[in-house]
Amino acid sequence: MSKEIEDALYEFPGVLEAAAIGVPDEEWGERVHAFVSFTGQHAPPGEVELHAFLAQRLASFKRPRAIEVLPALPKNSVGKIAKSQLREPFWKETGRRV
Repeated sequence: MSKEIEDALYEFPGVLEAAAIGVPDEEWGERVHAFVSFTGQHAPPGEVELHAFLAQRLASFKRPRAIEVLPALPKNSVGKIAKSQLREPFWKETGRRV
């Protein structure tokens, strides 16, 4: 499902990088959280605008509850987005590694 969410985020004008991860949720076990970065030519939109954009493209249960705009997403040694680095702060206190 993360690929579908990321593909929808990449459709937003100016998105340079996008990643969707699962973070802990007391009610459901996990929930979707997304990260995006934008090209230098586009001012980052507000989270409300990104949510409205995704509402037109994804079912409600697939949409992230939160979308963070970062200057750049972390990369691993081969240049891929390092989702493990994005996940770590959320899972650190749970005693589980994802």
